[in-house]
Amino acid sequence: MRITFVTMATAMVCLMGVHGDVQPQRDFDLQRFAGKWYRVGLAYDSPGFTAPYRDKLRVSMGILNPQTNGDVNLTMWTQRSTGCRSKLYTYEKTAIPGAFTYFSTRHNKVKDITVVETNYNEYALVLKHKKMDREYTQVALYGRSQKVKPEVIQKFKDFATSHGFPKDAILTPPPAGSSLSMDTHTDSPYISRLCTTESRQCVTQRCRALCCLQRTVLPMDAKIRATS
Repeated sequence: MRITFVTMATAMVCLMGVHGDVQPQRDFDLQRFAGKWYRVGLAYDSPGFTAPYRDKLRVSMGILNPQTNGDVNLTMWTQRSTGCRSKLYTYEKTAIPGAFTYFSTRHNKVKDITVVETNYNEYALVLKHKKMDREYTQVALYGRSQKVKPEVIQKFKDFATSHGFPKDAILTPPPAGSSLSMDTHTDSPYISRLCTTESRQCVTQRCRALCCLQRTVLPMDAKIRATS
């Protein structure tokens, strides 16, 4: 009986996320949470996240698509010096709304994702946890646009600081630059068809593709360039 109780308690701790005092958004509504988000803030305590990487960090865009079984697909687009790259994540639901898990192919580990706080139409605080040789934690601030209110930025910084992040590990990267060229994998008729009239005024197809990424909610089956 004692073993059963310990097992159940351990399972509950795993479902609750990184820290026992962190709870998911109350009455979390996945359908309201779906759609386009921009990652506008990041706090990361991994020693591998050194200055050269931090300095290159820019706002990235994601599309969150709920599945019929309660899981979530998230496609994130990030601008790099070589162009725009995309990465697909599948978050599996848990017994607690707002708490998810996913398997990282990069680290070969299961990670916890918790939507700590959101008002759905403006911002979201999301906490990610992975346990390898030690416990690493990441806090991300997402906005429905590339710019959020100063008080939201401060809320994000206060939350990260309260969980032990040093100030130099709490970042608010600049917006993605519109002048960055896309790589050839994004030059596709599919993306071109998604462009708005304003986007089509761009001179080159590379520019049109970038406009689409910044202004259009792309469907989850948009194949750009998946990286694992």
